[in-house]
Amino acid sequence: MTADLAGRVAVVTGAASGIGRSTAIALAEAGARVVLADVNEERLGSCVDHIVAGGGRAVGRRCDVAEDGDVADLHEVALSAFGPVDLVMSNVGVLVMGKPTDIPIDAWERILDVNLLSVVRAIREFLPSMLDRQTGHFVNTASTAGLWGYGCERLPYVATKAAVVTMSEALAVYCRPFGIGVTCLCPGPVRTNIAEQMTVYGELGPISSPPLPMLEPEAVARQVLEAVAADRFLVPTNPEVHDILRHRAADPEGFIRELVESRRDQ
Repeated sequence: MTADLAGRVAVVTGAASGIGRSTAIALAEAGARVVLADVNEERLGSCVDHIVAGGGRAVGRRCDVAEDGDVADLHEVALSAFGPVDLVMSNVGVLVMGKPTDIPIDAWERILDVNLLSVVRAIREFLPSMLDRQTGHFVNTASTAGLWGYGCERLPYVATKAAVVTMSEALAVYCRPFGIGVTCLCPGPVRTNIAEQMTVYGELGPISSPPLPMLEPEAVARQVLEAVAADRFLVPTNPEVHDILRHRAADPEGFIRELVESRRDQ
């Protein structure tokens, strides 16, 4: 893994905290040259300083992934600092909560722009160069909420993460013949600061969560690096997810009934 990443150029969005920060640090420790992007400049600078102090190579760039120009500028920063980009991790996510009838359309539009179209912008910006060189890797962060529909109080988040999963699968089918890998990361509960990005509409009832243990972001970062090294597509952070998905596939109607009953029990 270290040999594969040594000297490679990696871009990580949402890199100032949580999974993004831990993955950026892990990439640098594996010898990659890392370009970190986030809208929180203070945290971004702190993470870059941490990497450089540890002997790694990193630069930071403020980037709003909902802006085409910012994503293009991020690519230029990477080229100027380190050269052609080998790995892109799209890791930005925001969350809105509320009853389906309470979440306004502009909140839907915002979360679609940030959670889904940010991944599209990264693909459009970085894929052409990877195709030219016949090498590269995308890591797209989705969620277990995109694998099955337990999150009924956060429909926009569920919709965007499910779209990232399926889009990433189709992207992998397209890219792999050209020597380009695609990994779809589906975190379960992870100790991050996503709650800071959460907006609540109306009165919030019970909050659904998957029956999975909480992980630390450093553990998820190790999974990301292992998946890149192995060119693995689907990476649920909790192995129990595979059993849950098999159960749903075997009995979709029964699976929905179980979700409804677990909701009633809350």
